[in-house]
Amino acid sequence: MKILVINAGSSSLKYQLIDMENESVVAKGACERIAIEGSKLEHKVGDKCVVVEQYMPDHTAALQLVLNALTDKEHGAVKSVDEIGAVGHRILHSAEDFKGTVLVTDETIAICEKNTPLGPLHMPANIACVKACREILKGKPMGMVFDTAFHSTMPKKAYMYGVPYDAYTNWQVRKYGFHGTSHKYVSGEARKYLGRDDVKIVTCHLGNGSSLAAVKDGLCVDTSMGFTPSEGLVMGTRSGDIDPAVIEYIMDKSGMDIHQTLNYLNKKSGVLGISGVSSDFRDLAKAAGEGNERAALALDMFAYRVQKYIGAFAAAMGGLDCIVFTGGIGENDKKMRERIMNGLDFLGANFDKEKNENAPRGTIAELNDGGKVKILVIPTNEELVIARETLALL
Repeated sequence: MKILVINAGSSSLKYQLIDMENESVVAKGACERIAIEGSKLEHKVGDKCVVVEQYMPDHTAALQLVLNALTDKEHGAVKSVDEIGAVGHRILHSAEDFKGTVLVTDETIAICEKNTPLGPLHMPANIACVKACREILKGKPMGMVFDTAFHSTMPKKAYMYGVPYDAYTNWQVRKYGFHGTSHKYVSGEARKYLGRDDVKIVTCHLGNGSSLAAVKDGLCVDTSMGFTPSEGLVMGTRSGDIDPAVIEYIMDKSGMDIHQTLNYLNKKSGVLGISGVSSDFRDLAKAAGEGNERAALALDMFAYRVQKYIGAFAAAMGGLDCIVFTGGIGENDKKMRERIMNGLDFLGANFDKEKNENAPRGTIAELNDGGKVKILVIPTNEELVIARETLALL
């Protein structure tokens, strides 16, 4: 069976067509700038890449363009949409309604619409794409795979906030966590690599948006992101953990309203705000190497926050067997991995600098020299998780 995986953003639509017989990617691509001038589709089949520059007024038009590309006689991947057995949609938020993947139905769509306030930037696009797909691919079974669902196994003591309980019962205020498909995939691959399921793993998904998860015996027991992706680590442009009183203080000093202040904390903070240079860690490393103290500080702060969460999650699980690095930074930034692991040998994690320096890209690499704790780099594959979940549901 071939499964079409769709990941819709507010102005984008990424896709992969995966043949589940061997879990190979038949085709992939992305629509960019949906409903914005300069819309384009980049479609790849094998080594061939086709770019279609065409205005897409909405996600329905974008999806139709994707299906046209997939079935095109010259650069398509299938003869007709009949070869697509099912569709898997990435959906941001499950709230407390879903603990795993569910079929797309009128009822499940309605529940997602109810939960839109919990993810106002992403959920409307997610839902719009599901509806468009149902309209165009009538009768195709479809699954919704939620970014938050993997974290639904957290105990109440981990996901509750220290605010009046009514905020939870009335408004669903609690920690949810994100990057769930990535944490699920790499923790599963780590268990396979270790050859056992009864392991305590900290998965580090590090990129422009970053989060850690504590995974004990295959189940998430805590994670660094919270009610929104703003909590946790210092990130590319997000502040991460912050004293809530800072928000009122900044508003009073700057004259910004609450929406401007949240934009300030989510889009202008993090390593970008600290360094004044960039949110790209490659730019920060270059600037730090040239003597930029603020860029060096931003890198140190990021590494320090990751270290603290690793230690905290080891305590939460009562021990540690494995640390996994994944995501754009986790998989590719050797210097940042070294910064993070520096000083964590007390956990039994004997980091090997030479193995780290020579670690191949695109495959699982082990970075420890003996020691109790395995240190692994595992390339993430969120699309494959969505396809597997959809297939298992069917």
